[in-house]
Amino acid sequence: MKPTKKQNRSFHYYLTPEYRLITPKIFLHQPLMNNNDVLKKLRVALMLRDDEIVDILKGVDFKISKSEIGAFCRREGHPKYMDCGDQVLRNFLNGLVLHLRGTKENPKYPGDVLKSGITGPSPRKTPHTKGKPFYPKKDKKKS
Repeated sequence: MKPTKKQNRSFHYYLTPEYRLITPKIFLHQPLMNNNDVLKKLRVALMLRDDEIVDILKGVDFKISKSEIGAFCRREGHPKYMDCGDQVLRNFLNGLVLHLRGTKENPKYPGDVLKSGITGPSPRKTPHTKGKPFYPKKDKKKS
């Protein structure tokens, strides 16, 4: 039997005829998040590049290369895909806490760290400008 839209949730609580709440029933058709998904979502949400992730991991004495970070962030069917282990994710989360909050001796405000780390998109040269700045033409007055 196919679940309805209301039942299409990861946890579905249901009532017995006595109106008592029963433990949640898990539908197995929904995929669960793995370590790679957590790492990818944090990377996108915090706008981190591979080299920034490597620096965060260096802060907790965990050495990893940029290519390994790229392999963790690939799609699951890709030939270069690698599973992100518990140790890598644990060290990344610990390093992220130190990166955002700082230490007891040198505390930081996370909002300031996130604002200073955002560089924004790099300016692109559009094909119609050919590297020259674009100035709109002024209207000529007809007399």
